[in-house]
Amino acid sequence: MKTRRLGSNGPVVSAIGLGCMRMSFGQRPLPARKEMINLIRRAVELGVTFFDTAEVYGPYTNEELVGEALEPFKGEVVISTKFGFELYPDGRPGWKGLNSRPEHIKKAVEGSLKRLRVEAIDLYYQHRVDPNVPIEDVAGAVKDLIDEGKVKYFGLSEAGAKTIRRAHAVSPVTAVQSEYSLWWRKPEEEVLPTCEELGIGFVPFSPLGKGFLTGTIDEKARFDETDIRSRIPRFKPEFLKANMALVDLVKEIARRKGATPAQIALAWLLAQKPWIVPIPGTTKPERLKENIGAADLELSPEDLKEIDEALSRIRIVGERYPEEMEKMTYL
Repeated sequence: MKTRRLGSNGPVVSAIGLGCMRMSFGQRPLPARKEMINLIRRAVELGVTFFDTAEVYGPYTNEELVGEALEPFKGEVVISTKFGFELYPDGRPGWKGLNSRPEHIKKAVEGSLKRLRVEAIDLYYQHRVDPNVPIEDVAGAVKDLIDEGKVKYFGLSEAGAKTIRRAHAVSPVTAVQSEYSLWWRKPEEEVLPTCEELGIGFVPFSPLGKGFLTGTIDEKARFDETDIRSRIPRFKPEFLKANMALVDLVKEIARRKGATPAQIALAWLLAQKPWIVPIPGTTKPERLKENIGAADLELSPEDLKEIDEALSRIRIVGERYPEEMEKMTYL
């Protein structure tokens, strides 16, 4: 597996990481825990060294899963997790609201350390910007945790460019995680230029468009109510049908390159900047191997020009999140 450095001074990780959320959160029925532990360990065998989880996934159960799976590989892998939600005291799924008050962060890190079975969190993201807490206070709290040896690197998720700059001025931001793919390119407007200027790595989540860019979903697709896609406007049948032109493009390029649509989508991301590390999620061993294969797929300048020109003619329709979730982004 090829490697990349996250930002100017961040950790060196595999060019493609593994998003672990759906292994224990966001769908029903959940896959068997033992199978997911085996899948994570298989990823390590295949060269993956970058794994993503969060306190809110479950809540808590995803960190526990990742911690158990990766315990034998301490010092060999980089684990990122996230703080920033006020969770229900009874542990039910979901959250009461945002909470990035410094005292909450310093309490949350203790739970994550225990569940992940580590002495320090490799990369600690603010999951969503909390408009009620100055980002300087958040960055200061994480800086304290870095000074105490409980956190190694500070990250932000779905933050706007101004917030990234303000946070970075207090405690260097190593990575920004946001949705980015062939069908969601908003980070190109301000966030990616800001990351490049400041030497910050970028970690695209949902790099396969929550499955849409794999070419396995069409306008007839229906999603169980426990699947987050059942609540996402972009996955309504009429929008899926309208957006199939993008999938057709990816399929055609994949055919010519002897690759899969998913590999083309991931290779396109890798070709954008050398400090971009996508984290596709999967619960299937065959998809894991397929995604990892994208690290060895080279798109030529001609391929990239063709894709960009075609994308300029394709209008993507439908919002990527329900309104209440979109309000939490790019603050």
